[in-house]
Amino acid sequence: MRKHLFAALSIGTAGVLALSACGGGSSDSSGSSGSGGSSTKADGKVGVILPDTASSARYESTDRPALQAAFDKAGIQSDIQNAGGDVSKFQTIADGMISGGVTVLIIDSLDNDSGAAVIKKATDAGIPVIDYDRLTLGGGASYYVSFDNVAVGTAIGTGLVAAMKANGDDTGNVVELNGAATDNNATLFKQGYDKVITDAGYKVVASQAVPEWDNTKAGTIFEQIYTQQKGKFVGVAAANDGLGGAVIARLQTSGEAGKIPVTGQDATDEGLQRVLQGTQALTIFKDIKNKEAVSAAELAIDLAKGDTAAADKLATGTTQDTELNKPVKSVLLTPELITKDKVKDVVEAGQTTADKICTTAALKKLCSENGVS
Repeated sequence: MRKHLFAALSIGTAGVLALSACGGGSSDSSGSSGSGGSSTKADGKVGVILPDTASSARYESTDRPALQAAFDKAGIQSDIQNAGGDVSKFQTIADGMISGGVTVLIIDSLDNDSGAAVIKKATDAGIPVIDYDRLTLGGGASYYVSFDNVAVGTAIGTGLVAAMKANGDDTGNVVELNGAATDNNATLFKQGYDKVITDAGYKVVASQAVPEWDNTKAGTIFEQIYTQQKGKFVGVAAANDGLGGAVIARLQTSGEAGKIPVTGQDATDEGLQRVLQGTQALTIFKDIKNKEAVSAAELAIDLAKGDTAAADKLATGTTQDTELNKPVKSVLLTPELITKDKVKDVVEAGQTTADKICTTAALKKLCSENGVS
């Protein structure tokens, strides 16, 4: 998703929002993040379980502080913990929160089975559960807060096609490096970009899921694909910045980084740097700080106060749980396609800073040229 043609494509899929529809962290963060900062506490306590620190830097660098700030501002007690990619730890944290008196639980599940088990325990205890970022299929959460994940995938595909065409490749082979097969979001991302790529006349010659979104495994998988395809492809749809970085690292060894368009997602600092440098065609910005985390916190705060009607007014969309065959009340948000000239949008939104991106003389020059300050 890069260069002039798609700079203006900051996804305007608002019409999809009412229908149906990520992620190394900056700290270990396995413990509680404290309780609210207001001198007057509202009734209720919100528990939040984030999934890991490996699949994306976002969970500790962005989600945690944004959620904490929202709860503190509202004077709502909170307990935010990270499962560190460990299913057993995820369940142990949930058990502790449920027995510890949380009145609302926000979870970003590691997989559907463990997530559903946590939702059942919480629901049986009378605690409403909000699925955050990922929908737990078969879980039966009360609400879901995320970006429109098919739209995210559509943006990835749209930008990749534009980048390939800008290279003069109107047809050719494409490789897809997808997120974990256990992650419903990864399925939706693939649904979006796969359709755009194939509809544009390109041939997907390899499409493989990366277990646990593991970047090291992604590098190994891509090396195998590269060998199998003899390097004969014109683009790579990588489902997030971590996977994209693994692909680009391999392409650098053959002098092809920046010549074969590679996508990403999450607008991580590393991803944004690669976009500026031209080795990564695009990333997808999901405004976690101002939109996703705030929306989830607002929903949880209403529920913690016992105001279900107010919560329902926030969750104006629905997402189909394909295992339970029922809709889940949802807050679905719009992503933005980020190319070189749009990196400044991420900084202006406060999700990162120029100091974190413009770290070398070459990057400082690129930042200056593209209005990043």
